[in-house]
Amino acid sequence: MEQVKTRFAPSPTGYLHVGGARTALFSWLYARHCHGTFVLRIEDTDRERSTQPAIDAILESMQWLNLNWDEGPYYQTKRFDRYKEVIDQLIREGKAYKCYCSKERLEQMRADQMAQGLKPRYDGHCRDDHSEHSPDEPYVVRFRNPDSGVVAFDDMVKGHLEFQNSELDDFIIQRSDGTPTYNFCVVVDDYDMGITHVIRGDDHVNNTPRQINLYRALGAKEPTFGHVAMILGDDGNKLSKRHGAVSVMQYREDGYLPEALLNYLVRLGWSHGDQEIFSVQEMIELFTPEQINKSASSFNTKKLEWLNAHYMKTLPRAEVAAELKWHLARIGIDTDKVEGPNLELVVQNYCERTHTLKEMAEKVRCYFEDLGGYDPAGVKKWIKDGSVAILQDSLAVLKELSTWDAAAIDQALEGVAHKHEVGMGKVGQPLRLAMTGTPTSPGIGDTMVLVGRERCFKRIEDAIAAFSQQ
Repeated sequence: MEQVKTRFAPSPTGYLHVGGARTALFSWLYARHCHGTFVLRIEDTDRERSTQPAIDAILESMQWLNLNWDEGPYYQTKRFDRYKEVIDQLIREGKAYKCYCSKERLEQMRADQMAQGLKPRYDGHCRDDHSEHSPDEPYVVRFRNPDSGVVAFDDMVKGHLEFQNSELDDFIIQRSDGTPTYNFCVVVDDYDMGITHVIRGDDHVNNTPRQINLYRALGAKEPTFGHVAMILGDDGNKLSKRHGAVSVMQYREDGYLPEALLNYLVRLGWSHGDQEIFSVQEMIELFTPEQINKSASSFNTKKLEWLNAHYMKTLPRAEVAAELKWHLARIGIDTDKVEGPNLELVVQNYCERTHTLKEMAEKVRCYFEDLGGYDPAGVKKWIKDGSVAILQDSLAVLKELSTWDAAAIDQALEGVAHKHEVGMGKVGQPLRLAMTGTPTSPGIGDTMVLVGRERCFKRIEDAIAAFSQQ
C-alpha cells in the first residue's frame, strides 16, 4: 500500500481564511490518520499579488492551529528553474508549443465564438504554425491538450467525474514574461513531491481534468483527488467579511481558542454520527474523506461560541492561560512586568463567566491595572446610607485575617453582614465596586484573592474616600 502524502498549498495573496483552514485541516487529518506525510507549499507565482505579510500570516495561522507540517514550507518562486526545464521538455516532445497570437486576435476570436453561441476557447491557431518569428517577438507556451477522449477520475468526495477533452482548450503554461502558470506549477510540484492525495475546494474541479492531462503528458501517475464544497454564511450566501471574521487570525483576535475553531471546522462538512465535540486525537482516528458531505456547509457563529465556551471550561488551565496572556498583551498588559494574580487562577474564576478570551481579558484587566473609576449604575444601585460604614468595618476585619483565602474572607464578611443586620449583597456589592469598579465579579472572597491583600486594602480605602462624598 502506498504511503499517503497530502499537501496544503495556499496562495499568499491574502490572509488564511476559514475555507482554506478547513482544507488544511482535512489534508492534515488524512495524513495523520494514515500515518503519512503532510506538506506545506506556498504557491507564490502571482508575484504582483503575493506578499510577505500574507505568507507570515499563513504560517502564523497554521502554527496557532497546531497544524504542524512534515515538509516545507516550499516556495514556488524558488523552483522556476525546474518549471523551465519541464516546459522545454514538453516543447521538445511536441506536447506544448509557443503561441504568438496577439491580444487583439484572441479578443476577436472570443467575440466571434460568443456571437455564434460557442464556449470561448483557444482555436489552436499556433498549434502547427511553422512560420518564422523574430527572437524578440512575444509568445506564451500552451499545453497541447488531447483533441478527443474523456478524462475520468473517482473523486473521494464527489464520486465518479468525467470531462470531454473536446471541452478543454490548449491552456497557457508559461506567460509572455516567462513565468509559469498555476495549473502547470501545481502538477510539477505534486509530481516532484510525491503527493498521493489532493484535498481542496471544489472551485478547483474544472482545473482537475487539465491537470490530469498534464500528469499523463509527463508520464506521471495523478494523485487521488477530493473536492470539498464551499462554506456559506448563515444566510446561505458565500462566506464573506460581512458575515463576521473570515481570516483565521481574526478568530484568534476575537477571543476563540484554536481547539474550538478546529473542532468547529471539522464539523463543517464532515460528521461522525451525532458527535459534536472532538479532541484532535479523535479527529485523527475517525477522519476519512468519504465522510465529507457533498453539499455546502453553513457557518454558524453561535455554535462556534458554544464550542469555545466548552473548551474554555474543559481545557487544562495552563493552555487557556497562555492564550489569555496573549489577549492581555493586546490591550497593553504585559503580565510579566505588572503586578497581578496567577493567570491560571484568573481562568478558573472567569471561564464560566465569559464566552471568549477577548471578553475575559477586558473583564480581568482590573486585576492588573489601577481602577479608572466606578460603574455609575452600580454606584447608584448599591451605595446607600450605611455603605461606607460597612466598607470601614470590612476593612477592619480583613486586616485582622492571618490567612488570605476565599473561605477566610467570606467568613469575615459574613460577620460584618451580621453586625449590620443586612444580607450579604449589601456587603459584597459595595466591595465588588471597590475591587473591580463594577458590581459583577466572581464570589467576593475569590475576587479579593485575585486583587491581592495589600491592593485590596488600598482599594477599599479609595472607595471609602470616593463614596463618602456621594
